[in-house]
Amino acid sequence: RKRLIEARLAVPASQRSGMAAAIAENLMPLFGDVSGKTISFYWPLRGEPDLRPLMAQVAAAGAQCALPVVVERNAPLAFHAWAPGEPLEKGFWNIPVPKNARAVQPDIILSPVVGFDPHCFRLGYGGGYFDRTLAVLTHEPVVLGVGYASASIPTIFPQPHDIALEAIVTEAGVQKRI
Repeated sequence: RKRLIEARLAVPASQRSGMAAAIAENLMPLFGDVSGKTISFYWPLRGEPDLRPLMAQVAAAGAQCALPVVVERNAPLAFHAWAPGEPLEKGFWNIPVPKNARAVQPDIILSPVVGFDPHCFRLGYGGGYFDRTLAVLTHEPVVLGVGYASASIPTIFPQPHDIALEAIVTEAGVQKRI
């Protein structure tokens, strides 16, 4: 994890911005018509692809956006509706979260990846929040990993609790599960 995060942070911000724009272009066909859909994004940290411009674009096209929220340590995430321009506050680990907590069930969940393998298993920061959340969802959203192509690794050595994602979307394209 440390090596992958350091490599990601070593890429100049201007280059990461261009890569994030390419990721956004690769995501749009997977979204389909966004009108009336709820799409959970994430607040970009530690060099993660910044998809806030895409969030504004889909909100303008009629989607409801959401952000994941840690409501309790070592518990599943909640998803709270948020639109660009609405107030945020600091949540766990000082990650910005919607100030007005309005829980929603996303149709599409974007999950940032530190690393990923050909079977679409994601390597995150190690807290298990996304896997814990996916394991208890009562509906079946489309879950897409988002990261840089350079974060591809041969395997994450998945554990029984790890859940493969539908696809991983990078600046290089869309990798579906094999």
